Amino acid sequence: MKWLRTGFYVFFLLLMVTVQDTAAQRPDQLTFPPLELVFPSVAQQRTANGMIVYLKEDDELPLVDLTIMVRGGSIHDPLDKTGLSAWFAQSLETGGTALLTPAQLEEELDRMAARFSVTSSSYHFQIDLSVHQRDVTRAVELLADLLRRPGFDRERVELARQQLIEGVHRQNDRPAAIAGRYLARAINPGHPFGVEPTLDSLDNLKLTDLVALHQRFFQPQQTWWGVSGAINQDEILNLLAMYVGDWESRETDNRLLPNLPESLPPQITLVDRQLSQTTLLMGHRGISKDNPDLHAVRLANYLLGGGGFNSRLMREIRSNRGLAYSIYSLFQPGRYLPELFVVSGETRNDGAAEVVQLVREMIKQLIVSGVSHDELESAKNSMINSFIFAFEDSHAVVTQKMRLHFYAYPDDYLETYQERIRALSPADIQRVAHQYFHPDQMHIVLVGDSGILLADLQDKSMAIEQVEVD
Repeated sequence: MKWLRTGFYVFFLLLMVTVQDTAAQRPDQLTFPPLELVFPSVAQQRTANGMIVYLKEDDELPLVDLTIMVRGGSIHDPLDKTGLSAWFAQSLETGGTALLTPAQLEEELDRMAARFSVTSSSYHFQIDLSVHQRDVTRAVELLADLLRRPGFDRERVELARQQLIEGVHRQNDRPAAIAGRYLARAINPGHPFGVEPTLDSLDNLKLTDLVALHQRFFQPQQTWWGVSGAINQDEILNLLAMYVGDWESRETDNRLLPNLPESLPPQITLVDRQLSQTTLLMGHRGISKDNPDLHAVRLANYLLGGGGFNSRLMREIRSNRGLAYSIYSLFQPGRYLPELFVVSGETRNDGAAEVVQLVREMIKQLIVSGVSHDELESAKNSMINSFIFAFEDSHAVVTQKMRLHFYAYPDDYLETYQERIRALSPADIQRVAHQYFHPDQMHIVLVGDSGILLADLQDKSMAIEQVEVD
């Protein structure tokens, strides 16, 4: 954290000089030197049994943060057992170990005043633990037990399943969740990316599924450690050798991923909910992170709708026309498989059709007319500054380094990010907008009063389907 604070102080001093020299100028005419970020070094080691360890020593506070990533995740869930990975994560967090009951494990964590969680994502499981430096030996021992010998206490496992079932019962409480479900089905039908847990899939889950998942994925060669704080490299490596050094690997290949299906033909899906406003989602399939236009696509999306009040969608649709309570776009590159380009918003029922049309027009405008030099430079600076302040402490740097390596990003991704963003030109933005943004191929989901929505929709080029929420 010292390195970031020092950089901020330098920037602040430069800012004060700039302000004094330009005191007579209007605030919107002031210019400031761009922020620069030099990443501190992060040590990387591979253990004898194949685990990857990232470490950044930082003794500013007597704390140690540990993050573990293990390959796996919901991309591997069988379609008839959707929700398995989420169930596994909750069961691992609350189910104790072979040596400790759930209550005993909780008592240990409470005694250490530890922060502890287990989560799952599309491609990995993650365990986070933060403790005082005096407890780091016991912390690593507990983590080793979780990795190698989870308890899967029957009562806690069933409680975790019931909590997921309750989530299914409440899944229609949020219109945004409804819209997301229908959009995912349209773009990735019959694929893990296009399904969510159901009562049937959760009913299919058995304790043996947890054991099999653990055996398949939890192996040292698929495990990554990110460690930061008041501990040095020799200390953490010695602890890992002591508690997981004899953890043996098994032959397996868990990198085979189900191919993405063809998306359904674009259409407008009206999900009838008697609400005073409409939630809308518009989207199509995007790109993966190994696309050479990755940075240009992200910047184009920032200009369109990813930059908050600095973006075109927010300025025109909310600020200028007052048509939306919120409106934004997201073009998130997939880590292995392409993910989605999405525009999301909330508006009045009688304004939804106009918002849909405006979104399409503004994407086409970006494609046809491109972006001015000044607008592009402003977006570049905003993106770079947001990037810099995302690394607020040593553990943020360590986990980001680990995550990028885990997902096979280039080794210099962080170090060259600012340079790559600054190098982009208006021509680059217009080119990628034309190549990757397809307003006429967007699936559209509207959740609201279908009577009002249907009467206002004038687009006859797309099929319109009315559905009752399931």
